[in-house]
Amino acid sequence: MLTLPQSTHPRLSSLLIALLALPASAPLTAFSQPRELVISAGAPVSGLTLAPRLEEHPGQGAARFVLGDQVEAQGEQEVTVSGSAEVRTSTTVIKGDRLHYDAATDQADAYGNVRIINKGNTFSGPEAHLKIKENEGYMLSPSYRFTAGGSGNAQRIDVLDPERIVITRGSYTGCPCLQPAWNIKASHVELDKANNLGVARNGVLFFQQVPLFASPYLSFPLANQRVSGLLPPVVALGSTAGVDATLPYYFNIAPNRDLTLYPRYMSRRGMQLGADYRYLSPTYSGSINVEYLPHDEVMQSRRYAIRVQHAQELGNSLGAYVNYNRVSDYTYPEDLTAGNMFMNGMQLLYQQEAGLTYNRGPWSALARVQRWQTLPPSFAPYGREPELNVKYERYDAYGFDFGAQANYSRFKITTADLTEGDRVFLSPYLSYPLLSTAYFIVPKLQYHLAAYDLSAIASMASASQPRHLNTAIPTLSLDSGLIFERSVRFFGKEYIQTLEPRLYYVYTPYREQNFMPLFDTAEADFGLAEIYTENSFVGNDRIADTNRLTAGITTRFSDSVTGDERGRLVAAQQYYFQQQRVTLLPNQPNRMANHSDLLLGAAFRLGAGFSSETAVQFNADNNELIRSNLGFGWSPADRKVFNLAYRYTRANPTLNYQPIKQAVISAQWPLSRRLYGVGRLNYGLDSHRLVDSLLGFQYDADCWAFGLAIQRFANGIELSGANATGTRVLAQLEFKGLSRIDNGLIEQLRTSVPGYVGLPPPPPPPSRFSNYE
Repeated sequence: MLTLPQSTHPRLSSLLIALLALPASAPLTAFSQPRELVISAGAPVSGLTLAPRLEEHPGQGAARFVLGDQVEAQGEQEVTVSGSAEVRTSTTVIKGDRLHYDAATDQADAYGNVRIINKGNTFSGPEAHLKIKENEGYMLSPSYRFTAGGSGNAQRIDVLDPERIVITRGSYTGCPCLQPAWNIKASHVELDKANNLGVARNGVLFFQQVPLFASPYLSFPLANQRVSGLLPPVVALGSTAGVDATLPYYFNIAPNRDLTLYPRYMSRRGMQLGADYRYLSPTYSGSINVEYLPHDEVMQSRRYAIRVQHAQELGNSLGAYVNYNRVSDYTYPEDLTAGNMFMNGMQLLYQQEAGLTYNRGPWSALARVQRWQTLPPSFAPYGREPELNVKYERYDAYGFDFGAQANYSRFKITTADLTEGDRVFLSPYLSYPLLSTAYFIVPKLQYHLAAYDLSAIASMASASQPRHLNTAIPTLSLDSGLIFERSVRFFGKEYIQTLEPRLYYVYTPYREQNFMPLFDTAEADFGLAEIYTENSFVGNDRIADTNRLTAGITTRFSDSVTGDERGRLVAAQQYYFQQQRVTLLPNQPNRMANHSDLLLGAAFRLGAGFSSETAVQFNADNNELIRSNLGFGWSPADRKVFNLAYRYTRANPTLNYQPIKQAVISAQWPLSRRLYGVGRLNYGLDSHRLVDSLLGFQYDADCWAFGLAIQRFANGIELSGANATGTRVLAQLEFKGLSRIDNGLIEQLRTSVPGYVGLPPPPPPPSRFSNYE
């Protein structure tokens, strides 16, 4: 017998029995591949007596290690450990005051202060019985905590396998706090980590020990992954729908398909049914959204909305798409969009389009049919039934850039007594860019060739309006600029300053275009983004005659170390060598000026979180400010934001000769360690009233978060000469580790407050080795 006397180890408190086997012919000091050690009976005298016989049991799994203050062997395959007893494998640790292990059945029975640690998950209780290799067994009166999140206690826990756990008369919470604010108590809870699903039978959701919700069946995800089941309800209070409650149910059909059904109850309108189906594959993707209200209590009619989006790859650079949108009536967005899960904002144009696309090398093509559903007060645009557009573009071919766009469109419109017809245009161009780090010169020549065949002519058109028209208009442009650079020092910091003068010349001869219809053309906006373009119209029905020079200068200030731009100043103005004669409408007066309005812009990002942006349009001839936007922001840290802006637009026909004078204040600021105030006020200085506003707060606790805001908004639809307004209550309640109820508060805060940062996310789950025992 091999005896380890106590005198050899006077303070031996733990004895390690390694499950390693020795070959029969090898000396005791030599080790080979891992095998199992079989324990035989022996009479301990002054130490522990072990049988010298070793047996190999292939396929028994990983090695077992037994630790304890006192170890007794019963027979050849059983051992009882007392005092700080442990059984260890590579993935599982069992601890207790007393532990019995049977190697033949791989059964471990632990008693007294039992702890089981499996891949970082811990279970604590007075008694446990577990088959180690199969990871199967049960524990009585346990408490548990998962590394990935989730904890609780129970009358009993049954471990069915490494992925499935059954909790009897217990609780579950995903809150990481030691004293969670919420939990689910149920008679039976099944946790399936492989399928990321938890199911509670006869469950009750408690918040601060107060029951909030009860159900005979509750399902919830165990991690941040998709799983079928009820989604959090969306509850809102609005002036158009009244009490507005939606209870969506989510179907995780497949990894690339899902369906959400969302019945919606509106106290003023009735019961609405909705469905949103999404799909995704390597060659196609899309979504189908349908809403149906069988009977609106206010309108006394059925109402619906449909949205279909589909995109598909057909192969050989071909693609197809569908984008179809429709509502039942013109007040649907005003009445039923607010509080809707999938539609936000006031939409007045609904696109209905299907087409084919082609993209390969320098070639691209589009063939489509396009229609519109138009809601008042918006005007119906022309539909293209059909349109074929082909583009060809080549760059740096022996230094030249050249290309062309060819387009055929048949324009139709739902509004009666308007001109309809076909249009064909071809627009080739050729340029020879000269580029370097210090300058650029880009000469460009392009042609606009167009022909019309009108099938219907509006009655208000001139009696001499021809049905067949054509035009050919050349345009020559020369874009040039210089880039100077120097080092400057401000407030003790080095910057790189650039000075970038730019000259842009355009010449287009005059061609009579008064008889040309207006299918897709309007006057372009005038700003820094449009001042360096050839045409003062957008669309292809008007090509402005011009002989003008645009002069501009830009200076930038960049950090000399990081290269970040910290400041920018811009000034630009157009100078006319002859007056423009082409107007959008016949008999429209020409602008008699030698130069355009002056455009000024400035943007700065300074230290301590200060930033500002300013844009000004000024008429020097009349000494009038046409338009200005001034904005200042201060954000010294995350969730500390203060913005101040002023908007001004001089009265013009587009605004019904009413100016815009608005002051906007928005902010997000901590009121205490956990409470944040959030708000936005848009005040009309001319009308002396609030245009829109939002005031609310967010509270961030360890285990939950709550937010509430009241929003007043303009729906953009004129009723009796005044803009209609609405009011709604936005709320958010989040149980961290379980779910979040939000009827649009977070999205609205991001939209209303530039620089808004959401509440701090929960800390990432610890590694399975973080609390290694």
